[in-house]
Amino acid sequence: MSTISNTQNATVESNIRPEYDDEIQKIADYVLSYSIDDDSPNSAEAWDTARYCLMDTLGCGLLALRFPECTKHLGPECREQITPHGARVPGTSHRLDPIKAAFDIGCMVRWLDYNDTWLAAEWGHPSDNLGGILAVADYISQQNIRQNKAPLLMRDVLEAMIMAHEIQGVLALDNSFNRVGLDHVFLVKLASTAVVAKLYKLPRERIMAAISQAIVDGQALRTYRHAPNAGSRKSWAAGDATSRAVRLVDITRRGEMGIPSALTAPQWGFYDVLFSHTNRDLALKPTGERRFTFQREFGSYVMENILFKISFPAEFHAQTACEAAVILHPHVKDNIDNIEKIVLTTHDSAIRIISKEGALDNPADRDHCLQYMVAVPLLTGDLMAENYEDDYHEQHLSIDELRSKMVVVEDAQYSADYHDSSKRSIANAIQVFFKDGSHTEKVAVEYPIGHKRRRKEGIPVLKAKFRASLATRFIDSRCADIFALCDDQSRLEQTPVNEFMDLFVAN
Repeated sequence: MSTISNTQNATVESNIRPEYDDEIQKIADYVLSYSIDDDSPNSAEAWDTARYCLMDTLGCGLLALRFPECTKHLGPECREQITPHGARVPGTSHRLDPIKAAFDIGCMVRWLDYNDTWLAAEWGHPSDNLGGILAVADYISQQNIRQNKAPLLMRDVLEAMIMAHEIQGVLALDNSFNRVGLDHVFLVKLASTAVVAKLYKLPRERIMAAISQAIVDGQALRTYRHAPNAGSRKSWAAGDATSRAVRLVDITRRGEMGIPSALTAPQWGFYDVLFSHTNRDLALKPTGERRFTFQREFGSYVMENILFKISFPAEFHAQTACEAAVILHPHVKDNIDNIEKIVLTTHDSAIRIISKEGALDNPADRDHCLQYMVAVPLLTGDLMAENYEDDYHEQHLSIDELRSKMVVVEDAQYSADYHDSSKRSIANAIQVFFKDGSHTEKVAVEYPIGHKRRRKEGIPVLKAKFRASLATRFIDSRCADIFALCDDQSRLEQTPVNEFMDLFVAN
Protein backbone atom coordinates (compact mmCIF):
# COMPACT_ATOMS: atom_id res chain seq x y z
CA MET A 1 0.00 0.00 0.00
CA SER A 2 1.37 3.42 -0.94
CA THR A 3 1.75 5.59 2.18
CA ILE A 4 3.26 8.93 3.07
CA SER A 5 6.86 8.56 4.24
CA ASN A 6 7.30 9.33 7.95
CA THR A 7 9.82 12.14 7.46
CA GLN A 8 9.85 15.60 8.96
CA ASN A 9 8.59 17.27 5.78
CA ALA A 10 6.43 14.30 4.63
CA THR A 11 7.14 15.15 1.01
CA VAL A 12 7.96 11.66 -0.28
CA GLU A 13 5.60 8.77 -0.90
CA SER A 14 6.61 5.15 -0.58
CA ASN A 15 6.50 3.51 -4.01
CA ILE A 16 6.59 -0.14 -2.94
CA ARG A 17 4.01 -1.86 -5.11
CA PRO A 18 1.63 -3.82 -2.86
CA GLU A 19 -0.05 -7.17 -3.25
CA TYR A 20 -3.57 -7.07 -4.63
CA ASP A 21 -6.19 -6.08 -2.08
CA ASP A 22 -7.59 -9.04 -0.15
CA GLU A 23 -11.07 -8.40 -1.52
CA ILE A 24 -9.81 -8.59 -5.10
CA GLN A 25 -7.99 -11.83 -4.36
CA LYS A 26 -11.11 -13.24 -2.73
CA ILE A 27 -13.21 -12.66 -5.85
CA ALA A 28 -10.55 -14.02 -8.19
CA ASP A 29 -10.02 -17.15 -6.10
CA TYR A 30 -13.77 -17.77 -6.01
CA VAL A 31 -14.23 -17.78 -9.79
CA LEU A 32 -11.07 -19.86 -10.31
CA SER A 33 -11.43 -22.42 -7.55
CA TYR A 34 -15.00 -22.79 -6.36
CA SER A 35 -16.82 -25.92 -7.50
CA ILE A 36 -20.59 -25.63 -7.31
CA ASP A 37 -21.10 -29.39 -7.40
CA ASP A 38 -18.44 -30.19 -4.79
CA ASP A 39 -18.92 -27.33 -2.34
CA SER A 40 -22.64 -26.53 -2.33
CA PRO A 41 -25.10 -28.69 -0.36
CA ASN A 42 -27.80 -27.38 -2.68
CA SER A 43 -25.94 -27.63 -5.97
CA ALA A 44 -28.88 -29.16 -7.84
CA GLU A 45 -31.08 -26.28 -6.72
CA ALA A 46 -28.46 -23.78 -7.85
CA TRP A 47 -28.20 -25.31 -11.34
CA ASP A 48 -31.98 -25.60 -11.72
CA THR A 49 -32.55 -22.03 -10.59
CA ALA A 50 -29.86 -20.77 -12.96
CA ARG A 51 -31.74 -22.45 -15.81
CA TYR A 52 -34.99 -20.77 -14.76
CA CYS A 53 -33.09 -17.50 -14.51
CA LEU A 54 -31.74 -17.93 -18.04
CA MET A 55 -35.24 -18.55 -19.37
CA ASP A 56 -36.73 -15.61 -17.52
CA THR A 57 -33.95 -13.19 -18.40
CA LEU A 58 -34.03 -13.99 -22.11
CA GLY A 59 -37.81 -13.75 -22.05
CA CYS A 60 -37.64 -10.27 -20.54
CA GLY A 61 -35.26 -9.23 -23.30
CA LEU A 62 -37.54 -10.55 -26.03
CA LEU A 63 -40.51 -8.68 -24.57
CA ALA A 64 -38.50 -5.45 -24.58
CA LEU A 65 -37.99 -5.71 -28.34
CA ARG A 66 -41.58 -4.54 -28.79
CA PHE A 67 -40.59 -1.07 -27.57
CA PRO A 68 -38.84 1.33 -30.00
CA GLU A 69 -37.27 3.25 -27.12
CA CYS A 70 -35.32 0.06 -26.37
CA THR A 71 -34.53 -1.08 -29.91
CA LYS A 72 -33.13 2.31 -30.90
CA HIS A 73 -30.13 1.47 -28.71
CA LEU A 74 -29.42 -1.86 -30.42
CA GLY A 75 -27.24 -2.78 -33.36
CA PRO A 76 -23.75 -1.85 -34.58
CA GLU A 77 -22.28 1.56 -33.81
CA CYS A 78 -21.78 2.04 -37.54
CA ARG A 79 -24.72 0.87 -39.64
CA GLU A 80 -22.50 -0.58 -42.34
CA GLN A 81 -20.35 -2.50 -39.88
CA ILE A 82 -20.16 -6.26 -40.46
CA THR A 83 -18.78 -8.57 -37.77
CA PRO A 84 -18.24 -12.09 -39.12
CA HIS A 85 -18.60 -14.67 -36.35
CA GLY A 86 -19.72 -11.90 -33.98
CA ALA A 87 -21.89 -12.45 -30.93
CA ARG A 88 -25.63 -12.67 -31.57
CA VAL A 89 -28.29 -10.56 -29.87
CA PRO A 90 -31.30 -12.80 -29.08
CA GLY A 91 -34.49 -12.02 -30.95
CA THR A 92 -32.69 -9.95 -33.60
CA SER A 93 -30.49 -10.48 -36.64
CA HIS A 94 -27.61 -8.49 -35.12
CA ARG A 95 -24.14 -10.04 -35.08
CA LEU A 96 -21.83 -7.73 -33.17
CA ASP A 97 -18.48 -7.48 -31.47
CA PRO A 98 -18.84 -8.89 -27.93
CA ILE A 99 -18.58 -5.47 -26.28
CA LYS A 100 -21.56 -4.01 -28.14
CA ALA A 101 -23.45 -7.30 -27.99
CA ALA A 102 -23.05 -7.27 -24.19
CA PHE A 103 -24.55 -3.78 -24.10
CA ASP A 104 -27.47 -4.77 -26.32
CA ILE A 105 -28.33 -7.93 -24.38
CA GLY A 106 -27.96 -6.12 -21.06
CA CYS A 107 -30.13 -3.26 -22.29
CA MET A 108 -32.85 -5.63 -23.47
CA VAL A 109 -33.10 -7.72 -20.33
CA ARG A 110 -33.32 -4.67 -18.04
CA TRP A 111 -35.52 -2.41 -20.15
CA LEU A 112 -38.90 -3.43 -18.76
CA ASP A 113 -37.75 -3.80 -15.13
CA TYR A 114 -38.99 -7.39 -15.32
CA ASN A 115 -35.89 -9.54 -14.67
CA ASP A 116 -34.75 -10.96 -11.34
CA THR A 117 -33.99 -8.97 -8.20
CA TRP A 118 -31.81 -9.18 -5.12
CA LEU A 119 -32.74 -7.13 -2.05
CA ALA A 120 -30.30 -6.43 0.77
CA ALA A 121 -28.32 -3.41 1.98
CA GLU A 122 -27.91 -2.79 -1.76
CA TRP A 123 -30.53 -3.64 -4.36
CA GLY A 124 -29.89 -4.93 -7.82
CA HIS A 125 -30.65 -7.35 -10.62
CA PRO A 126 -27.92 -10.00 -10.93
CA SER A 127 -29.24 -11.38 -14.21
CA ASP A 128 -28.06 -8.08 -15.76
CA ASN A 129 -24.69 -9.86 -15.94
CA LEU A 130 -26.07 -12.17 -18.63
CA GLY A 131 -25.31 -9.46 -21.20
CA GLY A 132 -21.57 -9.92 -20.85
CA ILE A 133 -21.72 -13.63 -20.13
CA LEU A 134 -23.81 -14.63 -23.14
CA ALA A 135 -22.11 -12.30 -25.61
CA VAL A 136 -18.61 -13.47 -24.67
CA ALA A 137 -19.60 -17.15 -24.46
CA ASP A 138 -21.11 -17.00 -27.95
CA TYR A 139 -18.10 -15.14 -29.34
CA ILE A 140 -15.56 -17.53 -27.76
CA SER A 141 -17.52 -20.54 -29.00
CA GLN A 142 -17.55 -19.32 -32.58
CA GLN A 143 -13.85 -18.45 -32.45
CA ASN A 144 -13.07 -21.88 -31.01
CA ILE A 145 -14.94 -23.63 -33.81
CA ARG A 146 -12.99 -21.65 -36.39
CA GLN A 147 -9.80 -22.93 -34.75
CA ASN A 148 -11.04 -26.54 -34.55
CA LYS A 149 -11.50 -26.30 -30.79
CA ALA A 150 -14.51 -27.26 -28.72
CA PRO A 151 -17.09 -24.53 -28.11
CA LEU A 152 -18.22 -23.56 -24.64
CA LEU A 153 -21.29 -25.35 -23.36
CA MET A 154 -24.40 -23.83 -21.82
CA ARG A 155 -23.24 -25.34 -18.53
CA ASP A 156 -20.39 -22.81 -18.67
CA VAL A 157 -22.97 -20.05 -19.09
CA LEU A 158 -25.03 -21.31 -16.15
CA GLU A 159 -21.91 -21.56 -13.98
CA ALA A 160 -20.91 -18.00 -14.87
CA MET A 161 -24.43 -16.85 -14.01
CA ILE A 162 -24.31 -18.55 -10.61
CA MET A 163 -20.95 -16.94 -9.86
CA ALA A 164 -21.96 -13.49 -11.08
CA HIS A 165 -25.10 -13.66 -8.97
CA GLU A 166 -23.00 -14.66 -5.97
CA ILE A 167 -20.41 -11.90 -6.33
CA GLN A 168 -23.01 -9.19 -6.82
CA GLY A 169 -25.41 -10.55 -4.22
CA VAL A 170 -22.98 -11.30 -1.40
CA LEU A 171 -21.34 -7.89 -1.75
CA ALA A 172 -24.83 -6.36 -1.61
CA LEU A 173 -25.77 -8.06 1.67
CA ASP A 174 -23.89 -5.70 4.00
CA ASN A 175 -22.53 -2.95 1.76
CA SER A 176 -24.83 -0.10 0.75
CA PHE A 177 -23.65 1.84 -2.27
CA ASN A 178 -26.89 3.77 -2.62
CA ARG A 179 -26.21 5.51 0.69
CA VAL A 180 -23.24 7.25 -0.90
CA GLY A 181 -25.18 7.91 -4.09
CA LEU A 182 -23.58 5.17 -6.21
CA ASP A 183 -25.69 3.01 -8.47
CA HIS A 184 -25.86 -0.74 -7.96
CA VAL A 185 -24.59 -1.31 -11.51
CA PHE A 186 -21.09 -0.97 -10.02
CA LEU A 187 -21.64 -4.52 -8.78
CA VAL A 188 -22.73 -5.63 -12.26
CA LYS A 189 -19.49 -4.28 -13.69
CA LEU A 190 -17.47 -5.99 -10.95
CA ALA A 191 -19.20 -9.37 -11.20
CA SER A 192 -19.24 -9.39 -15.01
CA THR A 193 -15.55 -8.57 -15.11
CA ALA A 194 -14.67 -11.52 -12.88
CA VAL A 195 -16.75 -14.14 -14.69
CA VAL A 196 -15.96 -12.91 -18.21
CA ALA A 197 -12.25 -13.10 -17.34
CA LYS A 198 -12.88 -16.69 -16.24
CA LEU A 199 -14.65 -17.49 -19.53
CA TYR A 200 -11.55 -16.25 -21.34
CA LYS A 201 -9.49 -18.58 -19.11
CA LEU A 202 -7.25 -15.78 -17.85
CA PRO A 203 -4.73 -16.69 -15.14
CA ARG A 204 -5.19 -15.48 -11.56
CA GLU A 205 -3.07 -12.33 -11.82
CA ARG A 206 -4.85 -11.25 -15.01
CA ILE A 207 -8.26 -11.80 -13.41
CA MET A 208 -7.20 -9.64 -10.45
CA ALA A 209 -5.87 -7.00 -12.83
CA ALA A 210 -9.21 -6.89 -14.65
CA ILE A 211 -11.15 -6.64 -11.37
CA SER A 212 -8.93 -3.77 -10.27
CA GLN A 213 -9.68 -1.95 -13.51
CA ALA A 214 -13.41 -2.28 -12.83
CA ILE A 215 -12.94 -0.79 -9.36
CA VAL A 216 -11.02 2.31 -10.46
CA ASP A 217 -13.14 2.84 -13.56
CA GLY A 218 -15.41 5.51 -12.13
CA GLN A 219 -18.89 4.55 -11.02
CA ALA A 220 -22.39 5.66 -12.03
CA LEU A 221 -24.44 7.92 -9.79
CA ARG A 222 -27.99 6.94 -8.83
CA THR A 223 -29.30 10.33 -9.96
CA TYR A 224 -31.22 8.83 -12.88
CA ARG A 225 -33.18 6.49 -10.61
CA HIS A 226 -34.69 9.08 -8.28
CA ALA A 227 -37.09 12.00 -8.35
CA PRO A 228 -36.89 14.49 -9.91
CA ASN A 229 -34.44 12.97 -12.44
CA ALA A 230 -35.77 9.43 -12.91
CA GLY A 231 -35.46 8.49 -16.54
CA SER A 232 -34.63 5.95 -19.19
CA ARG A 233 -30.91 5.72 -18.41
CA LYS A 234 -31.84 3.34 -15.62
CA SER A 235 -33.03 0.96 -18.35
CA TRP A 236 -29.67 0.76 -20.12
CA ALA A 237 -27.29 1.44 -17.24
CA ALA A 238 -26.77 -2.25 -16.53
CA GLY A 239 -26.12 -2.95 -20.20
CA ASP A 240 -23.49 -0.25 -20.09
CA ALA A 241 -21.94 -1.81 -16.97
CA THR A 242 -21.73 -5.39 -18.27
CA SER A 243 -20.47 -4.09 -21.62
CA ARG A 244 -17.80 -2.05 -19.88
CA ALA A 245 -16.73 -5.19 -18.03
CA VAL A 246 -16.17 -6.97 -21.35
CA ARG A 247 -14.11 -4.02 -22.55
CA LEU A 248 -11.97 -3.97 -19.40
CA VAL A 249 -11.32 -7.70 -19.65
CA ASP A 250 -10.31 -7.23 -23.29
CA ILE A 251 -7.87 -4.47 -22.29
CA THR A 252 -6.43 -6.74 -19.60
CA ARG A 253 -6.12 -9.67 -22.01
CA ARG A 254 -3.89 -7.42 -24.11
CA GLY A 255 -1.47 -7.04 -21.21
CA GLU A 256 -2.65 -3.91 -19.40
CA MET A 257 -1.22 -3.76 -15.88
CA GLY A 258 -3.47 -3.93 -12.83
CA ILE A 259 -3.89 -1.53 -9.90
CA PRO A 260 -3.30 -3.72 -6.84
CA SER A 261 -4.56 -1.37 -4.11
CA ALA A 262 -7.50 -0.06 -6.11
CA LEU A 263 -9.67 -0.33 -3.02
CA THR A 264 -7.34 0.55 -0.17
CA ALA A 265 -4.90 3.14 -1.50
CA PRO A 266 -4.97 6.07 0.97
CA GLN A 267 -6.69 9.16 -0.45
CA TRP A 268 -6.88 7.78 -4.00
CA GLY A 269 -8.51 4.35 -3.54
CA PHE A 270 -12.17 3.38 -3.81
CA TYR A 271 -12.72 3.26 -0.07
CA ASP A 272 -11.41 6.75 0.66
CA VAL A 273 -12.86 8.41 -2.42
CA LEU A 274 -16.26 6.74 -2.83
CA PHE A 275 -17.08 4.61 0.20
CA SER A 276 -16.29 6.88 3.12
CA HIS A 277 -19.86 7.45 4.28
CA THR A 278 -21.67 4.29 3.33
CA ASN A 279 -23.41 2.41 6.15
CA ARG A 280 -24.23 4.48 9.20
CA ASP A 281 -21.99 2.45 11.52
CA LEU A 282 -19.02 2.52 9.13
CA ALA A 283 -19.20 6.28 8.68
CA LEU A 284 -17.95 6.78 12.23
CA LYS A 285 -14.96 4.47 11.88
CA PRO A 286 -11.43 5.51 10.92
CA THR A 287 -10.69 5.54 7.21
CA GLY A 288 -8.71 2.31 7.37
CA GLU A 289 -11.78 0.44 8.62
CA ARG A 290 -14.13 1.58 5.84
CA ARG A 291 -14.05 -1.62 3.85
CA PHE A 292 -16.44 -4.07 2.28
CA THR A 293 -17.74 -6.60 4.75
CA PHE A 294 -18.76 -10.11 3.78
CA GLN A 295 -21.74 -11.59 5.60
CA ARG A 296 -20.96 -15.02 4.16
CA GLU A 297 -18.41 -16.79 1.98
CA PHE A 298 -19.00 -17.00 -1.76
CA GLY A 299 -20.92 -20.10 -2.82
CA SER A 300 -24.24 -20.39 -4.64
CA TYR A 301 -26.52 -18.86 -2.01
CA VAL A 302 -27.70 -15.92 -4.11
CA MET A 303 -28.84 -17.94 -7.11
CA GLU A 304 -30.66 -20.36 -4.82
CA ASN A 305 -32.53 -17.49 -3.16
CA ILE A 306 -32.98 -15.09 -6.08
CA LEU A 307 -36.28 -13.24 -6.47
CA PHE A 308 -38.12 -13.47 -9.78
CA LYS A 309 -40.48 -10.84 -11.13
CA ILE A 310 -43.12 -13.15 -12.45
CA SER A 311 -46.46 -11.33 -12.43
CA PHE A 312 -45.63 -7.68 -12.96
CA PRO A 313 -42.99 -5.58 -14.77
CA ALA A 314 -42.56 -3.38 -11.72
CA GLU A 315 -39.84 -2.35 -9.28
CA PHE A 316 -39.59 -5.25 -6.85
CA HIS A 317 -40.47 -3.38 -3.69
CA ALA A 318 -43.94 -2.91 -5.20
CA GLN A 319 -44.56 -6.50 -6.33
CA THR A 320 -46.64 -7.48 -3.28
CA ALA A 321 -48.49 -4.15 -3.43
CA CYS A 322 -49.49 -4.97 -7.00
CA GLU A 323 -50.69 -8.42 -5.92
CA ALA A 324 -52.77 -6.82 -3.17
CA ALA A 325 -54.21 -4.33 -5.64
CA VAL A 326 -55.26 -7.14 -7.99
CA ILE A 327 -57.02 -8.86 -5.07
CA LEU A 328 -58.87 -5.63 -4.24
CA HIS A 329 -59.80 -4.79 -7.84
CA PRO A 330 -63.17 -6.67 -7.85
CA HIS A 331 -64.16 -4.86 -4.64
CA VAL A 332 -63.41 -1.33 -5.88
CA LYS A 333 -63.80 -1.36 -9.68
CA ASP A 334 -67.45 -0.24 -9.56
CA ASN A 335 -66.92 2.29 -6.79
CA ILE A 336 -63.82 4.19 -7.92
CA ASP A 337 -65.49 7.62 -7.81
CA ASN A 338 -66.46 7.12 -4.17
CA ILE A 339 -62.95 6.40 -2.92
CA GLU A 340 -61.87 8.88 -0.27
CA LYS A 341 -58.50 7.47 0.76
CA ILE A 342 -56.16 4.58 -0.01
CA VAL A 343 -53.68 3.61 2.69
CA LEU A 344 -50.51 1.86 1.46
CA THR A 345 -48.60 0.21 4.28
CA THR A 346 -45.06 -0.66 3.30
CA HIS A 347 -41.42 -1.02 4.36
CA ASP A 348 -38.66 1.57 4.62
CA SER A 349 -36.82 0.65 1.40
CA ALA A 350 -39.97 1.07 -0.68
CA ILE A 351 -40.51 4.50 0.82
CA ARG A 352 -36.95 5.55 0.03
CA ILE A 353 -36.95 4.28 -3.54
CA ILE A 354 -40.40 4.38 -5.12
CA SER A 355 -42.82 6.48 -3.07
CA LYS A 356 -43.31 9.74 -4.95
CA GLU A 357 -45.87 12.39 -5.74
CA GLY A 358 -46.20 14.96 -8.50
CA ALA A 359 -46.03 14.65 -12.27
CA LEU A 360 -44.52 11.50 -13.77
CA ASP A 361 -42.78 12.47 -16.96
CA ASN A 362 -41.83 9.20 -18.65
CA PRO A 363 -42.30 5.40 -18.48
CA ALA A 364 -39.15 4.96 -16.38
CA ASP A 365 -40.54 7.44 -13.88
CA ARG A 366 -43.85 5.57 -13.67
CA ASP A 367 -42.42 2.07 -13.18
CA HIS A 368 -40.60 3.42 -10.14
CA CYS A 369 -43.65 5.01 -8.54
CA LEU A 370 -45.37 2.88 -5.88
CA GLN A 371 -48.59 4.84 -6.14
CA TYR A 372 -48.78 4.49 -9.93
CA MET A 373 -48.05 0.76 -9.78
CA VAL A 374 -50.90 0.31 -7.29
CA ALA A 375 -53.38 2.56 -9.09
CA VAL A 376 -53.30 0.67 -12.40
CA PRO A 377 -54.21 -2.80 -11.04
CA LEU A 378 -56.80 -1.28 -8.72
CA LEU A 379 -58.45 0.16 -11.83
CA THR A 380 -57.84 -2.66 -14.32
CA GLY A 381 -56.97 -5.82 -12.38
CA ASP A 382 -53.52 -6.14 -13.96
CA LEU A 383 -50.26 -4.29 -14.62
CA MET A 384 -48.36 -4.55 -17.92
CA ALA A 385 -45.40 -2.73 -19.43
CA GLU A 386 -47.72 -0.92 -21.82
CA ASN A 387 -49.40 0.75 -18.85
CA TYR A 388 -46.33 2.91 -18.30
CA GLU A 389 -46.24 4.37 -21.79
CA ASP A 390 -47.07 8.04 -22.40
CA ASP A 391 -50.12 7.39 -24.57
CA TYR A 392 -51.67 5.05 -22.00
CA HIS A 393 -51.07 7.51 -19.19
CA GLU A 394 -52.58 10.36 -21.17
CA GLN A 395 -55.73 8.34 -21.84
CA HIS A 396 -56.23 7.28 -18.22
CA LEU A 397 -56.18 10.39 -16.04
CA SER A 398 -58.02 8.46 -13.33
CA ILE A 399 -54.64 6.93 -12.43
CA ASP A 400 -53.39 10.28 -11.18
CA GLU A 401 -56.67 10.91 -9.39
CA LEU A 402 -56.18 7.68 -7.45
CA ARG A 403 -52.55 8.55 -6.73
CA SER A 404 -53.65 11.81 -5.12
CA LYS A 405 -55.79 9.86 -2.64
CA MET A 406 -52.98 7.57 -1.46
CA VAL A 407 -51.31 7.79 1.93
CA VAL A 408 -48.06 5.85 2.41
CA VAL A 409 -47.12 4.67 5.91
CA GLU A 410 -44.30 2.48 7.18
CA ASP A 411 -44.87 -0.65 9.25
CA ALA A 412 -41.77 -1.13 11.40
CA GLN A 413 -42.26 -4.90 11.39
CA TYR A 414 -42.38 -4.94 7.59
CA SER A 415 -39.06 -3.10 7.55
CA ALA A 416 -37.52 -5.46 10.09
CA ASP A 417 -38.68 -8.56 8.21
CA TYR A 418 -37.30 -7.12 4.98
CA HIS A 419 -33.81 -7.03 6.50
CA ASP A 420 -34.16 -10.33 8.42
CA SER A 421 -31.96 -12.86 6.59
CA SER A 422 -34.27 -15.71 7.62
CA LYS A 423 -37.29 -14.00 6.05
CA ARG A 424 -36.30 -11.45 3.38
CA SER A 425 -39.96 -10.52 3.04
CA ILE A 426 -41.12 -7.65 0.81
CA ALA A 427 -44.41 -6.91 2.52
CA ASN A 428 -47.06 -4.42 1.43
CA ALA A 429 -50.68 -3.91 2.41
CA ILE A 430 -53.54 -1.88 0.92
CA GLN A 431 -56.82 -0.73 2.42
CA VAL A 432 -59.38 1.41 0.57
CA PHE A 433 -61.70 3.82 2.41
CA PHE A 434 -64.90 5.16 0.83
CA LYS A 435 -66.71 8.47 1.28
CA ASP A 436 -69.71 6.80 2.95
CA GLY A 437 -67.50 5.58 5.81
CA SER A 438 -67.16 1.99 4.61
CA HIS A 439 -63.88 0.36 3.70
CA THR A 440 -62.37 -2.78 2.26
CA GLU A 441 -60.40 -5.29 4.27
CA LYS A 442 -56.71 -4.56 4.69
CA VAL A 443 -55.11 -6.90 2.16
CA ALA A 444 -51.50 -7.74 3.04
CA VAL A 445 -49.04 -9.79 1.00
CA GLU A 446 -45.67 -10.60 2.60
CA TYR A 447 -43.92 -12.59 -0.12
CA PRO A 448 -44.38 -12.07 -3.87
CA ILE A 449 -44.93 -15.05 -6.14
CA GLY A 450 -41.30 -14.81 -7.30
CA HIS A 451 -39.92 -15.36 -3.78
CA LYS A 452 -38.12 -18.58 -2.88
CA ARG A 453 -40.85 -19.34 -0.34
CA ARG A 454 -43.31 -19.54 -3.25
CA ARG A 455 -41.09 -21.42 -5.76
CA LYS A 456 -43.50 -24.32 -6.20
CA GLU A 457 -46.27 -21.88 -7.08
CA GLY A 458 -44.05 -19.54 -9.06
CA ILE A 459 -42.09 -21.76 -11.48
CA PRO A 460 -45.10 -22.83 -13.59
CA VAL A 461 -46.03 -19.16 -13.95
CA LEU A 462 -42.42 -18.31 -14.84
CA LYS A 463 -42.48 -20.95 -17.57
CA ALA A 464 -45.74 -19.57 -18.92
CA LYS A 465 -44.20 -16.10 -18.96
CA PHE A 466 -41.25 -17.48 -20.96
CA ARG A 467 -43.53 -19.22 -23.47
CA ALA A 468 -45.47 -16.01 -23.99
CA SER A 469 -42.31 -14.00 -24.53
CA LEU A 470 -41.00 -16.47 -27.13
CA ALA A 471 -44.26 -16.16 -29.04
CA THR A 472 -43.68 -12.43 -29.51
CA ARG A 473 -40.63 -13.12 -31.74
CA PHE A 474 -40.72 -16.64 -33.18
CA ILE A 475 -43.00 -19.04 -35.04
CA ASP A 476 -44.68 -21.81 -33.05
CA SER A 477 -42.24 -24.57 -34.03
CA ARG A 478 -39.22 -22.49 -32.99
CA CYS A 479 -40.91 -21.58 -29.71
CA ALA A 480 -41.53 -25.26 -29.04
CA ASP A 481 -37.90 -26.18 -29.81
CA ILE A 482 -36.48 -23.47 -27.55
CA PHE A 483 -38.81 -24.24 -24.68
CA ALA A 484 -38.20 -27.99 -24.87
CA LEU A 485 -34.45 -27.42 -24.73
CA CYS A 486 -34.63 -24.95 -21.85
CA ASP A 487 -36.97 -27.26 -19.94
CA ASP A 488 -34.43 -30.11 -20.00
CA GLN A 489 -31.60 -29.44 -17.55
CA SER A 490 -29.12 -32.07 -18.74
CA ARG A 491 -29.69 -31.44 -22.45
CA LEU A 492 -29.40 -27.68 -22.02
CA GLU A 493 -26.16 -27.97 -20.05
CA GLN A 494 -24.53 -30.05 -22.81
CA THR A 495 -25.66 -27.81 -25.67
CA PRO A 496 -22.87 -25.77 -27.32
CA VAL A 497 -23.42 -22.06 -26.72
CA ASN A 498 -23.30 -21.23 -30.42
CA GLU A 499 -26.04 -23.76 -31.18
CA PHE A 500 -28.18 -22.35 -28.39
CA MET A 501 -27.75 -18.85 -29.77
CA ASP A 502 -28.61 -20.07 -33.28
CA LEU A 503 -32.13 -20.74 -32.02
CA PHE A 504 -32.61 -17.11 -31.02
CA VAL A 505 -31.67 -15.51 -34.33
CA ALA A 506 -34.58 -13.63 -35.89
CA ASN A 507 -34.65 -12.47 -39.51
